[in-house]
Amino acid sequence: MSYSEKIKDVIDGSDVALFMKGTPQFVMCGNSDRALQALRRAGAPVTAVDILPDPQIRQELSALSGWPTIPQVFVKGELVGGADIVEELESSGELERTLRERLGEDYAARRDEQTVVLT
Repeated sequence: MSYSEKIKDVIDGSDVALFMKGTPQFVMCGNSDRALQALRRAGAPVTAVDILPDPQIRQELSALSGWPTIPQVFVKGELVGGADIVEELESSGELERTLRERLGEDYAARRDEQTVVLT
């Protein structure tokens, strides 16, 4: 299975997918941490993918999403954006509203973090 197929599987199969540098337990980038913390504060169930093990992961992800930077946050298969956008959405209350609309009112009850390895 190619990286492109694995990335699509994560995006399509996760309530919230976070493609980041590092993992939630060992974040390797300030922007990745900002996006993760905003998602945590909103109570999002997060599936994280570390893009650092192979540069091809980042290349395939950006080709699929059309978004050049990391982190990238997807909710129910749709790109939301990176750290700045996720923080802005959180500040305005839009992040929680978006999560409720796309995941259901009880999304926070399913709050969970998992890490998926693509290599």
